[in-house]
Order: sequence, then structure tokens, then C-alpha cells
Amino acid sequence: MAELYLEDFAVGQRFISATHRIDADQIKAFASRFDPQPFHTDDIAAQTSFFKGLAASGWHTAAITMSLLVKSDMPIAGGLIGAGGEITWPRPTRPDDVLQVESEILAVTPSRSRPERGTITVRSETKNQNGEVLQVLTSKMLVWRKPT
Repeated sequence: MAELYLEDFAVGQRFISATHRIDADQIKAFASRFDPQPFHTDDIAAQTSFFKGLAASGWHTAAITMSLLVKSDMPIAGGLIGAGGEITWPRPTRPDDVLQVESEILAVTPSRSRPERGTITVRSETKNQNGEVLQVLTSKMLVWRKPT
């Protein structure tokens, strides 16, 4: 797949990733290392928590989202380089969810001071197998212009 440059992006353009199935073992392994809260690591404790059951850390969902974006049909030349963003988790990610990321280009902005690059603003929704939105990431990414 050809690498994409700033000139290859347009507002409204959409990209869809492959899928990733998450299970309880993945949730617990990630959480025990990076977010060791009982509702991420312990089935019984999770039942009486805010989540009413085992839920993946939002940061785990974000990490899977990043992996899916990197492997998606949006191969930005030079890699996916973040320049800021906002993230929300409207629903928890649960064991046996199958995650898929749908992204839409919201803005394409050439740099005024750096003619070799610009930014794109991308809204990426991570959904489960039922189409429920688990995470919304609106990010700005640095993108190179085509070499002359």
C-alpha cells in the first residue's frame, strides 16, 4: 500500500481498520502492568464496581486503537505522529469485544511556517462488534507533503 502524504487527504475521507478481539486475559495482563485497579484485574471485585463487570482500561483500548490505526489503510508517510488530541470513553470495553476503528478526516492544514509538512485532524471511533462506540479520539497528526 502506498504511503499517504498531505496532498492525499481530503475532508470527509474515511478509513476503516481491521479488527482485534480482546479477552479477559488481555485485559487483566495489561491492567496488572499499567492500570492495576480491581475493576480491570479482578472479576469478582469488578462486579460491584462502577462498571458492573470486568472492563478494559481506557488506556488499553487506546493502545489497541493505535495498533489498529498503524495497521489500517491510512499509511501516513513517516508514521503516525501525534500533535495533540482529545480522547473520551463513552462505554467500557469488555471481554470478547471485537474492536474496529472508523476514522474520518476533519481538516487538512498545510503549515504556514514549515512548507514540507502540515497536519490533519482525524476523528477515530473505536467500536465493538455491535457498533457501539467505546472510544472517540480526535487527534491532530503531523503529515509530510510530497517530496518535490
